[in-house]
Amino acid sequence: MYLGIDLGTSEVKAVVIGADGALLALAGSALNVSRPHPRWSEQAPADWWQAACDTVDKLRAQLGEERFRQVRAIGLSGQMHGAVLLDADDRVLRPAILWSDSRSAPECAELAQRAPRLHAIAGNLAMPGFTAPKLMWVARHEPQLFSRIASVLLPKDWLRLQMTGRKVSDPSDAAGTLWLDVEGRNWSDELLAASGMRRDQMPALVDGSAASGALLPAVARAWGLRDDVVVAGGAGDGAASAVGIGAVNPGDGFLSLGTSGVLFVVNDRFRPNPARAIHAFCHTLPQRWHQMSVMLSAASCLRWFCRLCSVDEKSLLAEIEQLDHEQLANAPLFLPYLSGERTPHNDPYASGVFHGLSPEHQRAALGYAVLEGVSFGMVDGLDALRAAGTDVSELSLVGGGARSPYWAQLLADALNVRIVTHVGGEAGGALGAARLAWLADGGQEAEVCRKPLRHAVFEPDAVRHAALQPRLARYREIYQPLPPLPGVE
Repeated sequence: MYLGIDLGTSEVKAVVIGADGALLALAGSALNVSRPHPRWSEQAPADWWQAACDTVDKLRAQLGEERFRQVRAIGLSGQMHGAVLLDADDRVLRPAILWSDSRSAPECAELAQRAPRLHAIAGNLAMPGFTAPKLMWVARHEPQLFSRIASVLLPKDWLRLQMTGRKVSDPSDAAGTLWLDVEGRNWSDELLAASGMRRDQMPALVDGSAASGALLPAVARAWGLRDDVVVAGGAGDGAASAVGIGAVNPGDGFLSLGTSGVLFVVNDRFRPNPARAIHAFCHTLPQRWHQMSVMLSAASCLRWFCRLCSVDEKSLLAEIEQLDHEQLANAPLFLPYLSGERTPHNDPYASGVFHGLSPEHQRAALGYAVLEGVSFGMVDGLDALRAAGTDVSELSLVGGGARSPYWAQLLADALNVRIVTHVGGEAGGALGAARLAWLADGGQEAEVCRKPLRHAVFEPDAVRHAALQPRLARYREIYQPLPPLPGVE
């Protein structure tokens, strides 16, 4: 059996799969995000470790002590870009700065000036979500702390340090730092120096399907596992989800509706297009890359709206499904930029907006606007991918948003692309992490990375697609003239 642990932003999720790839157990533990100042997003790494241990306990309870002890290897998946800063004794120096944190916008411009070849080497624009600008912010605003930094780890790799005592990452996660030569799949001394960092502060790199170490005896005992359990290199959450859904060959793609929204397409070579804010990263499997459009707020917009209206998602979705065509056509428009935006705007100051409200609108109409606005954000991402020479006719849907057939059909209609959900698709990165563990234990890619069974297929409706086009055009118009509110910059 194989254990996959996915360190998300709102939850640590973990699964156990059998030697045939079947999903045997799934559990999770919630996490909170600290926002001490506008545009800041932080978490305490200690909370990640506690949540990981709690989640493993839940899996062990589901399977029983004896059966859980049969786990042979562990894979890791995690939220990308986060900066865990460690001193010479591996103590955490400050709360981790997360991918959704946008305080380092000024440092992005500075990094682009310091590193003229940034786009060619890293394949990406300098954005506040990436790791390098975060360290430049720390150097400027917390210089005494910066001087004590001995190493920097990404979130999942800090979990690995607790599990194995080793500082290791993989190319897919490292590609999101702006310190990696993405085509060469190795650290770039040129980009490190541009942000005041050194190679000796970076973890070692292994492919996501390779072994990175073994569980420390104390951790193995605490988790009820053998001492010889291997920990795979693992992956950033996007690449891990790709492995979980079987997107491992050029042209394969998926759409993820989690806290953020991702459109992910596998490439056989490095294909950067930073001009449209497309990400070009390493895949976690050897000698593959991928392009990715990213919106910073996706299913999190729905969770935010439900909290605002004191309604659970299931009830709100049921209300939305009762809206007729006229109510849908007259619903407000929603810009889903609650945390700024990446693709295609690269605008950390972009704001969320409800436009066109009237006294007749009930919460169902606003809820529909949220689903539609996130779907339109995905359309913008797909258009950016197409401009970069990448097109798709079918996308697998994964993440929490995959639980809603209504939203899946709306995405198919908006994107004009077939949407497919899969059995176990809600497991996302955790399933991919478990599959990487299987590969590290000697599994063969053709067997391990099969596409899961289809659960449902949503064909685009040409009439509905046409009806959405005027609303999409207005949605795009609304963003253009809207400056940030005073005090937001």
